[in-house]
This record gives sequence, C-alpha cells and structure tokens, in this order.
Amino acid sequence: MDARSDRNAIPLAVDLDGTLISTDLLWEGLFILLKKNPLYIFLVPFWAAGGPARLKQAIAQRIDIDPASLPYRDVLLQRLRAEHAEGRKIVLATGTPRKFAEAIAGHLGIFDRVLATDGLDNLTAGKKRASLVAAYGDGGFDYAGNSRHDLKVFDAARTAIVVAPDRHAARWQAANGAEMVPAPKPTFRTIVKMLRVHQWLKNSLIVVPMVLAHQYFSPNMIWECMLAFISFSAVASAIYILNDFFDLALDRKHATKRNRPFASGALSIPFGIGAIVVLLAVGVCTSLALSIEFLAVLGAYIVVTTAYSLSFKRMLLVDVLTLAGLYSIRVLAGAAATGVAVSFWLLAFSIFFFLSLALVKRYVELRTTAIPAGERIAGRGYRTEDQEIVAQAGMASAFSSALVLALYMDSVAVRELYPHPWLIWPLAPIVLYLTMRVWILARRDEMHDDPVVFIIRDWRSQIVVFIGAVLLVIGGW
Repeated sequence: MDARSDRNAIPLAVDLDGTLISTDLLWEGLFILLKKNPLYIFLVPFWAAGGPARLKQAIAQRIDIDPASLPYRDVLLQRLRAEHAEGRKIVLATGTPRKFAEAIAGHLGIFDRVLATDGLDNLTAGKKRASLVAAYGDGGFDYAGNSRHDLKVFDAARTAIVVAPDRHAARWQAANGAEMVPAPKPTFRTIVKMLRVHQWLKNSLIVVPMVLAHQYFSPNMIWECMLAFISFSAVASAIYILNDFFDLALDRKHATKRNRPFASGALSIPFGIGAIVVLLAVGVCTSLALSIEFLAVLGAYIVVTTAYSLSFKRMLLVDVLTLAGLYSIRVLAGAAATGVAVSFWLLAFSIFFFLSLALVKRYVELRTTAIPAGERIAGRGYRTEDQEIVAQAGMASAFSSALVLALYMDSVAVRELYPHPWLIWPLAPIVLYLTMRVWILARRDEMHDDPVVFIIRDWRSQIVVFIGAVLLVIGGW
C-alpha cells in the first residue's frame, strides 16, 4: 500500500471553530440572539450556569446560521475538498451544537460523519478525544485543531495538523514538530480598521460651538475640546465594534464590508469585547476631566447608538432621523465640554444638514444593492422603489439647512456677534454647494464613503470649508 492509500485509510477529523472557520459560533450565535431580542441578555447567565453545553444548546434552539456566509479558512478547506475527492473519510468533530455543525456539513458536502455537542455533552477536549478514540481507536485518526482544547486530541491522533494556533497549541506544535497551517497575523492596519479611525473625523464637530463663539484662541477651550474629542472617539470606536458584532452576517454579504476585521475573521470576537471594555474605560475616564453635562451627553450618545445598532437602523426613517441626531449630539457635546451655549439656530441647522447627509447614505445603499422590487434591503427598512422619495427628502433637507442659515444671518444675534455680518452671507451658498455636490456624486454612483467623512476628506470641500471659516473669522473681527 502506497503512502497516499495508507493516508486515505485513516480518517481526518477536523475541528470547526477557529480551525475550519476563523470565528467562534458560540459568540456569533450569542450576538445573533441578542440582535433578535436584547432581553435574552438576562437569560444568558442562567444558561451559562448550567454549563457550556447548556448555553450552546439554548442559543442554537433559538437561532439559525447561514453556513454560506461564514469565513472559512480557504487553505484548509481546499485541502479537505481534495482529500475527500481522493476518497478519504473526513469527519467534522466539534464542540459546536449539532444543529450548526450539520448545517455546515450539509453546505460543504465533504464530511462523511459529524461529531458535535448533543444535549448536555460538550464535545471538547477530553470528551472529543474519547469520542474519536471510541470511533477509530487510539492513533486511528488524524486531527486538525487550533487551541488548548485540542491538545488532548492531538495526543491521541496519529498525525496532528495545527491550524492558526493559539499560544497553547503553538507551544505543542513546536515541541512535537507537528504540521502547521498558519493564518495571517493581525497588523496595525487591522486594528485601525477595527477602530474605524477615519470615522473619528466626525468628532471634529465638537469644536463647532467654540468656533462660533469666537473662542478659538482660548487655551482652556482648546484643551477641553481635545479631551472631548478623545472621549467621543474612544466611545464611538467601542460602539462601532459592537455594531460589527450584530451585523456579521449582513457584512459578509456586502461587497466591501465583508473585509472588516470581525466579518472576515481577522480578529476574534473575544478580542473585540476586550477592546470595547478598554475603549469605554478610556472614554468615560477622559470625560471625568470635563463637566457633568458632557458626561450626560456622552451617556446619551452611548444609549442612542446602542439602540441604533440593535433596532433603530432597521426602522424606516427612524434610522436617518437618529443619525442626524447623533451628528447633532456631537455639537451638543462640544458645547457641554466648553460651557458655550448652543443656540436654537445651530440645532435647527444641524438637524436639517445632517438629515440630508444621512439620507445620502441610504440613497447610496438603495442604488448599489441589487434586490427585486418590493423587497427591503437586508437590515434596513427601505425598498428599491424608495430611491426617489429618499433623494427628494435629502435635497429638501439640504435646502432647508441653507434657509435656516440664511434666516440666522439676518437675525439680531448675528448683528450683535459679528461687526461685519455681510461677510458671512456666502456661508449659505457654501452649504448648498457642499450638499448638492454630495447628492450629485451619489446620483452618479461616485459616493463611496460616509458623506460627512467625504466632505472632510475631499479637497474641493476642504477649500470651500476653509473659505467659510476665513469669512467667519474676518466677519467676527
């Protein structure tokens, strides 16, 4: 018998979480469950008290997964397909509930047998080893795994294949000279993508109250704005990560969002949870150096953004109104941090201006998502036939923001604050230019970024904003 025939006579058992897929279905299932109904969070501790298997089964009974969307490790999967084609028996041996394991096995079509968690029997570590030894004998199978839970199974296998190992499995592999299938290591860029650092540009709205109060040379206010920016950026990144957890399945079906660190499996959910804790700690601790009003605004931001991630983003119109409010909250945060009063005019302008930009986001999604008429975009409350009304509402909001600004510039408040109020009149056409250009680009399918971030990054918009800022400064002298 040649080496290939000898190898094919021995079944190859493969672990699932972290090995065949670069994620953990227990964590993914938990967030799918909480997205379905956040109140399940109160039942999770009781399920967990009954042991890991009890928790896994409780989650599996209440949700389904999409096997086609999972982040499979391509190198290992191609190898399994090739060996299955050559006649080798492939066994899926996993601590994942049988419901999920069989769904994945049915999707891939390469497994001859599935060993998985049933009832209260959690098929990991020693129990997985005992199950495989009972089926194939000690040394009667090869095994591919990735973590400390697989060490006992490695010892009982004829040959071990260590895939994307954690530190325990890496030490075992080095000590035993086993075969290793490495996985790309997260880079600094991966962390930056996780934090969505480019979205921090939105938090520059914090300085708006200080600028409009002509206090841009005040060291104290500059320092307070910097602290507020750091606090909001840390908290915003924490919420972005949480939002990614809830949207894993949707992101994996998106042309670009599937490359996000958690959707692609480049980073693990436990790592992300740790990052959320650290970021929230940084954000809250930094806010303690500012006023109690700022802490209250920050708390409101956390509550509203979490509600948006869990529910509001799927509600027709509620989603865009919430987004507009979240942009305006940043302005309120700047006012709370510096003690500058926010006028009715500024809030009215902010709501209309940012509502227009929020509607741009939904319009772009409607333009770029191919779905049949009458069906809603996945995870949203809009249909393809809503494109025109969304565009009309967005343009109307843009013109409304310019109208509010024009009325403000003719108010008594402006004449008292600005010695040369006529110098700031060009701000109205500047606002119209910014918003209308964004909408035209969206119509041309050339808007591929968050519109607020686009305006901040786009060099033409930068020039126009700079001109407006200069006029504000000169008009106030």
